Amino acid sequence: MKIFYKPARIFLIVDILILLLSFYIVLNWFPLTTNSPFYKYSWPSIFYIITWLVFSYFLKRYIPLRRQPFFSSAVKLFVITVIVTFFYWVLIQLYFDNKFSEAVLISISVVALTINYVALNIYFAYRYAVEYNDFTVEPDVNRINARVKPAIPLDEEALNELRSTITEHSGARVLKYLEDNVSLGCGNTLVFATNDAMIMKYQPQFQYSTVVQLEKLNNIKGINKMLALTNEKLPDDGIFVCCFETKSTYKKRILLRYKKGLNYIVYGLNFIVKRILPKLFVSNILYYSVVSGKNRILSKAEVLGRFYCCGYRVIKDRKIGQLTFVVAQRVQQPEALLNKSYGPLIRLHRYGKNGEPFEVYKMRTMHPYSEYLQSYIYERNNLNAGGKFYKDFRVTTFGRTMRKYWIDELPMLFNLLNGEMKLVGVRPLSPQYFNLYSTELQEKRNKFKPGLLPPFYADMPSTLEQIEASELAYLNSCQTKGIFITDIRYFFRIINNILFKSARSA
Repeated sequence: MKIFYKPARIFLIVDILILLLSFYIVLNWFPLTTNSPFYKYSWPSIFYIITWLVFSYFLKRYIPLRRQPFFSSAVKLFVITVIVTFFYWVLIQLYFDNKFSEAVLISISVVALTINYVALNIYFAYRYAVEYNDFTVEPDVNRINARVKPAIPLDEEALNELRSTITEHSGARVLKYLEDNVSLGCGNTLVFATNDAMIMKYQPQFQYSTVVQLEKLNNIKGINKMLALTNEKLPDDGIFVCCFETKSTYKKRILLRYKKGLNYIVYGLNFIVKRILPKLFVSNILYYSVVSGKNRILSKAEVLGRFYCCGYRVIKDRKIGQLTFVVAQRVQQPEALLNKSYGPLIRLHRYGKNGEPFEVYKMRTMHPYSEYLQSYIYERNNLNAGGKFYKDFRVTTFGRTMRKYWIDELPMLFNLLNGEMKLVGVRPLSPQYFNLYSTELQEKRNKFKPGLLPPFYADMPSTLEQIEASELAYLNSCQTKGIFITDIRYFFRIINNILFKSARSA
């Protein structure tokens, strides 16, 4: 193991600034007996910082944070604080004859630890919000002619036993739904009910054309892993059936169970414990270790989005009792990176100038995995006035408020400062939405940078055709009259509509 390494300079600088801030807070705000604390503690402060940096270096704190997990970074921070504090406490006792205050030493260490820990949480919250985790899927070279293997159909006794098991576990209505959608007795259908996400790992490849999971997804830790493993084992166009309880169904069930007033308190607490804590990187490990991930609250958008992320197309979904059943067809390999994060800041793939892809930063207004559902929503609901998806269940209640006042788009200022976007211009589009546009408009869009303020707010179109016409008029003006003149003219029209005609993004 290497002892010496090149430290991250930004990490060193931030660490020094935090230590200086800690000294300033303690020496300036804490009640001290000396009248000149900064003079008295100037040299001890310098030696404290040097000691902190040296110990931090040899404990490898200054390895770039992008290469460190949160838990390891937090432990190193705590260990450094203890070591440095103990080291100077010993010096005060043995060599300085209590000339310097132990309370000051401890206070500085506590403040430094607190500020560092908060900064660490902010960094990892940002990092986990905009990065994927490392659950990857390698290309499967064995999928050539991935056809289901022949199997012997179930005899009558075995089929009746399977029907009885399904009825006992899930009820007669579920049995009928399965018999209407899959062939239970063909010999190529696998039915199981377990919360083990790795259940498909040791199943033979292409042996089953249909896999049915009767355990609700709310009880399964590692949903993506299960979906990806099932995707690997299914043949081309194979079918996967599963069920889950939606967030809205869970809420309705809780509100009806308890008395009015108490029911919202119970639901609120349950929402925090079963919805928020499992998705925060600082609490999910504890949550899963205590309750094993059971009875999590899952939104419909999240579950269906996971299917599309993991290489499926949702054929149908239907609510039976308290559970929603999904029938999905395998259509492709899962996304290269499966474990999406749930942070408030997200990055979305968009097309920029010359058709080059880039990533737009936004505040989350939709349920996780919603970005994979654009084709699903469009096929079923089409577009509403203004080009938005009709009855878009992916948007959260708070997200609608954020969209109304453009709070969600504030992080796009980073794209503006980074030169990927300009102030006025056509909105950067997702690949799915971009493909809805005419070829002529796609080609013209690719010639210009996208913008924060689109011509939509100048013309206020209602339909997709009107949106295309509005953008085409803007782009033609950029070509004939120049980008600067066109942007100035559109900017004042947009501001006028926003201020005086209540133009809103949602």
